[in-house]
Amino acid sequence: MSAIKLAAIVLIVASILGLVYGGFSYTKETHEAKIGSLELSMKNKETVNVPVWAGVGAIVIGGILLLVPTKN
Repeated sequence: MSAIKLAAIVLIVASILGLVYGGFSYTKETHEAKIGSLELSMKNKETVNVPVWAGVGAIVIGGILLLVPTKN
């Protein structure tokens, strides 16, 4: 299996997961203040939404990459 076919399959699977879950979230830690040995920090939960058009477009591009013949 070529690298392009593998990348196409990964792109399709990732975009399907993005459409099913609608996005992903992560925790971002920020250091607010440091006074001597005392350190104050905050953890913020950030959410990234995946647009439907981006998911569908990625599926289409992945399908095209799977159908295009590769040179041997």
